Amino acid sequence: MARTPTPVQPTYGFMNFYLNTDKKLYPHAPATAFAHIGAGSNIVYVDPENDLIIVARWIEGNAMDGMIERVLKAGLR
Repeated sequence: MARTPTPVQPTYGFMNFYLNTDKKLYPHAPATAFAHIGAGSNIVYVDPENDLIIVARWIEGNAMDGMIERVLKAGLR
C-alpha cells in the first residue's frame, strides 16, 4: 500500500514515499523504485527490482540520478 499513488499527489505513496512510476524522479532507475527524501537532501533510495538500497546524505537532488546510474552500471545490485 505504501507504494500506491495517492489521489492528492500521484507521485507520493502514503505522502512519504516518492514514487518513480513515471520515471521523472530518477530517469535511470526502474519505475518500481521509490525514495524517502528528508531535509538537506538526505535520501533513502529503494529499488526492489535490483534488490538495492542506497542511502545518501546531503547530496544535491539532481546528483542522485547520476549516482543511481553509476551504481546500476557497476553491477552492484
